[in-house]
Amino acid sequence: MWFDRSSPIPPPGDYERRLTAACGPCTERFATLDKLFDTHHPTEAHHHLAFLAVTPDKQCTGRGTALLQHYHARLDRIGMPAYLEASSSGSRDLYARLGYVGREAFQLPNGSKFYPMWRPPTASNCP
Repeated sequence: MWFDRSSPIPPPGDYERRLTAACGPCTERFATLDKLFDTHHPTEAHHHLAFLAVTPDKQCTGRGTALLQHYHARLDRIGMPAYLEASSSGSRDLYARLGYVGREAFQLPNGSKFYPMWRPPTASNCP
């Protein structure tokens, strides 16, 4: 799931109430996660990869890479960088192979690490 962040995205209406309704007793943990993501999110125009998922039985078959390469071609055509937060060292390594450059990692209070990554657009070989 990609978000076009070439201009600011306003928060959803009544966000606090909706977050509490969705998260219940875990609301504070999600609010902390939101704050950490916001703190580390770049301000320059980009497309943000929020989620990429492949079912476990189809992982390591090239499907995720193919999805990314397809979207990257679009971003390259319009000269737009991409940003994401990798949630494991394995996914960080996959994204690095696809042109993403790591930024400073950050940790959640429970010790879970996130690896922010940036991919500049590449020059197209097509006229």
